[in-house]
Amino acid sequence: MAAANPEIAQSVSAGGIVTNYHDVGEKVGAGGTAFLIHGSGPGVSAWANWRLVLPVLAEKMRVVAPDMVGFGFSERPTGIRYDMDTWVKQAVGLMDALEIEQTDLVGNSFGGALALALAIRHPKRVRRLVLMGSVGVPFEITPGLDAVWGYTPSFEEMRKLLDLFAYDRNLVNDELARLRYEASIRPGFQESFSAMFPAPRQRWVDAMASKEADIRALQHETLVIHGREDQVIPLSNSLTLAQWISRSQLHVFGRCGHWTQIEHAARFAQLVSNFFTEPERG
Repeated sequence: MAAANPEIAQSVSAGGIVTNYHDVGEKVGAGGTAFLIHGSGPGVSAWANWRLVLPVLAEKMRVVAPDMVGFGFSERPTGIRYDMDTWVKQAVGLMDALEIEQTDLVGNSFGGALALALAIRHPKRVRRLVLMGSVGVPFEITPGLDAVWGYTPSFEEMRKLLDLFAYDRNLVNDELARLRYEASIRPGFQESFSAMFPAPRQRWVDAMASKEADIRALQHETLVIHGREDQVIPLSNSLTLAQWISRSQLHVFGRCGHWTQIEHAARFAQLVSNFFTEPERG
């Protein structure tokens, strides 16, 4: 069964949670290791989020892309508490299990909030940061994010969500909507998803936000990326992060929604690869 599904890869206990993860490429030249943390859409998995950029990044570095607990094909332990403490513990546990002392981090949306929290709590375990369409700073929840987190399974609802995610409507045909809908109703998927973000949902935006002082104190070189037409996470989040993080760069993709790594996959992969392999700046 696993061989037939590209979303299922290797597994290991990470912070006490059996974690499904993809581990591709190897350290080459200036390239080290990069962790890719997915977003929080219904039916999401590391593979669904990163499949287009994994092979490109793997040409220059080792790339690890896990399913965070509550998502994808990682274990869903009974009574698990879905919060930043749990996710950070799992991510660091995976680094420990794979004997990775330090990594670059790419965080997409929810994954950006996790990447920020990990860098703040374990600064020596992180070398460089990429925050893409990131949560992790205070903002008023958008109608788009409220719709994503409030998803109730149906093909029609998934079709509407995909229209929110992508600027280019050619990417969101009925075939993709059907695949993502079917992914969202796999055993256990919707149960954990609905338990994660019950209404009122502003509290989950607030719970994922790191303190401004802690973000400003980060010394990591950081690349902040956003789609200009993002309807899920506001562009203002990335402007804030670029202002608060002293060693940051900001790249805004025009004609792009919340799926930067899919809508502009080749440019995104090149941008991130260059950022991770270029020499250290002062």
